[in-house]
Amino acid sequence: MRVMQIVFLFFLIVPFVEIYLLLQIGGIVGILPTVFLVVFTAVLGAWLLRQQGFATWQRFQVSLAKGAIPAYEMIEGPILLVGGALLLTPGFFTDAIGFACLIPFTRRKLAKYIIENQLIKAQTGSPFGNTQAKNDNVIEGEFKKEE
Repeated sequence: MRVMQIVFLFFLIVPFVEIYLLLQIGGIVGILPTVFLVVFTAVLGAWLLRQQGFATWQRFQVSLAKGAIPAYEMIEGPILLVGGALLLTPGFFTDAIGFACLIPFTRRKLAKYIIENQLIKAQTGSPFGNTQAKNDNVIEGEFKKEE
């Protein structure tokens, strides 16, 4: 329930922060430079997302080829997607968060924080749950058909 409250506050507060920043920056530098900055950050973000995405994918493949678990790369992938989406959203506040997600140093720190604090819990076993508890009348064994 706590996560839902945080998400609700995020979606409630962020648009007001964005509008405030757009009005303040637009008042200082003018309308056209502000629109140019918003479009420029979106284009720069798309380019940076592509570059960082390919680099992360290559590190992922190298880790798999070495037989290592690509834990950081698996966490960095969704961080890159969130950063790219935030950069495509018009506004300066979301752009700052998006660039933080796309910069390798800060993205690595965030991935390390997620892994060390176990914010993503590992799940073992069957993806369908404990199948034996559901089917108490199943007896496992082998048979051989003789003619």
